[in-house]
Amino acid sequence: MSGIAVCVVYALPDRQVIKEVMLPAGATVADALTASGLAREFPDIDLTRNRVGIFGRLAGADTQVQPGDQVEIYRPLQADPREARRRRARGKARSKTGT
Repeated sequence: MSGIAVCVVYALPDRQVIKEVMLPAGATVADALTASGLAREFPDIDLTRNRVGIFGRLAGADTQVQPGDQVEIYRPLQADPREARRRRARGKARSKTGT
């Protein structure tokens, strides 16, 4: 059977899991996620909550994958990045003023 090989990646704080899957031509991101079995292996993955992408760009479940694509499952953010930067900047400003 000819097909296309793609990787499905899920990064945890302490490790990264990569599964290579073979899919038929015309397969989608959803097909790759199902074939990888990562949602069964990691119950905290909730594909209604977790965003997915291909090489760092958000993608929908119905997006067709291409040979060599890296499908990524993103974990929800723990903090808003903009707010975290503001807090760091306030902390640096305080340390410079000595307060």
